[in-house]
Amino acid sequence: MKALITLFLAFLLFSQFSSTVADTPEDTRQLNGHGGPVNCVSISPDGKQAISGSLDYTVMLWDIDKPRPKSTNRFLEHRGAVSEVRFLPSGSEAVSSGDDGTVYLWDVKAHKLLHRFVGHQAKVVSVDVTPDGKMLASASWDGTVRLWDLSSRKTLHKIKVHEQTVHSVLLSADGKTAYSGGYDGRIRSWDTRTGNLIKVIHEHGWPINVMRWFSNQILFGTSNGDVQLLNVASASISKILIPHQKPVLGLAVSNKHGLIASGGIDGVIRVWDTQDWSVIGETEGIPGPVWALAFTADGKGIYFGSLDDDVKYWEISASDDTNWSKGHKQRRFQVKTGLPLGELQFARKCSVCHSLNPDVTNRAGPSLYKIMGRKAGSLPEYPYSKGLIQSDVVWNEKTIDELFVKGPSHVVPGSKMPLQKIPDAEKRTALINFLKKQ
Repeated sequence: MKALITLFLAFLLFSQFSSTVADTPEDTRQLNGHGGPVNCVSISPDGKQAISGSLDYTVMLWDIDKPRPKSTNRFLEHRGAVSEVRFLPSGSEAVSSGDDGTVYLWDVKAHKLLHRFVGHQAKVVSVDVTPDGKMLASASWDGTVRLWDLSSRKTLHKIKVHEQTVHSVLLSADGKTAYSGGYDGRIRSWDTRTGNLIKVIHEHGWPINVMRWFSNQILFGTSNGDVQLLNVASASISKILIPHQKPVLGLAVSNKHGLIASGGIDGVIRVWDTQDWSVIGETEGIPGPVWALAFTADGKGIYFGSLDDDVKYWEISASDDTNWSKGHKQRRFQVKTGLPLGELQFARKCSVCHSLNPDVTNRAGPSLYKIMGRKAGSLPEYPYSKGLIQSDVVWNEKTIDELFVKGPSHVVPGSKMPLQKIPDAEKRTALINFLKKQ
């Protein structure tokens, strides 16, 4: 009897320990639901909601005002990977942009699309909104910044920055000036009333990847790993922070708490307290680059996006011992060897957007299970483009081969499938034979 009691008590202790381990903030507060790597995340002004965008072509809205967050809506209108999301100052609306060159305006309360801002000729990678919510700016790889009136939803100015890609844009608090940063390593100021160049306020020498406002200064991250603060008034660098070993893709600020965070391709997130410029948090070992960062409203945690399909949560700690590789496997699209040729082609060319499981419906593209003999655009649960729905194409050896020879836009005009070609006939045949077996 005594042995049974001892065993029972040991079981209780083990159960409590297991529960404690399973219920860490990093486990319970992450946002699960995307079907591809998460590129961007933003927290609402009241701190109660988050919005995220992914390679799966979707924008997701989350209720994070509880110990266990939950998804409240999935927006499906994007026709390409989502590059940026941002709540408007009101908190009742948000904007997103992506590979389809469009900026979307969402009503996050009614869960509906309000408007599409169309005009860019390449992916839109950055957006910003004035504090009064009246003006929107967008930056694109087409070398332009566009300014939009959020009330009339009309274009104010198309600013041709240069022939190279523009990576980031900011609007001043008074809405009179826009700032652009991009591949040429220069940060420029623009008059929003005329669209004219004011001046080049900084020349870094390496591409400017991302910019954020910290108070009245521009925090920027670059391709050589630099993280610096630019005093706009004096056009001079006021602070140089610890650089990353590889390009910086993510930045976040909390003006309320005086915090700055940076994330890079090196898998490192670093957090500074700007009162004394001490590093109060640093985490390493994140598998893959960190390209999305957002502080929680209390300044105690960060939501971030990387190669995994979820938005992870990190409770800021100077001595982080989180095992970020726990549960992480090499992504399906990272496989390079060790598979038969056809399966390897599927992993490398198709799996980032498609699954072979009929029950997986949260990827950028529809399931390819039993694709042979299926009419294009016919799966009821997938939001196809009009081009595919209206198409007469039936997927078979000939049409799939043609797809990878000529490209989706030639086989099914209007498709939202990105350009994907396989010039090698042996590889195409192997992929087709692999799909026939599924």
